[in-house]
Amino acid sequence: MARIIQLSEAASLAIHAMVLIGRSKHIINVNSIADATGASKNHLAKVMQRLVKDNFIKSTRGPAGGFVLDKDVAAITLLDIYQSIEGPIVDKGCPMDRPVCAFDKCLMGGIIHKLSLEFRNYMQSQTLADYV
Repeated sequence: MARIIQLSEAASLAIHAMVLIGRSKHIINVNSIADATGASKNHLAKVMQRLVKDNFIKSTRGPAGGFVLDKDVAAITLLDIYQSIEGPIVDKGCPMDRPVCAFDKCLMGGIIHKLSLEFRNYMQSQTLADYV
């Protein structure tokens, strides 16, 4: 079934963490990010691992370790970060995944498609540079 777009805690943490890392002049660690966002360090660490795996950030281990961006802030959209955590936005149009509606018109009025498109367009138009 097509799902309505939602901003999960993990995706929200990823976006906020990326802005914090982008704003920082120095390497920033999980503790600092968790304190700034009010997030669980364990949950945040898993989110950060995903961002490292997708080459948005680099990590350094150890007591002086932490994270720095691996790409230019203008090259990273909020959609890139969102999809790193949530996967691609799939908009099939019909909330029941049917090629033809059983009714004369969509009972949802196409709102799920409209919301998905609006969300995707907004997230694509925003880069980290807009917030750093």
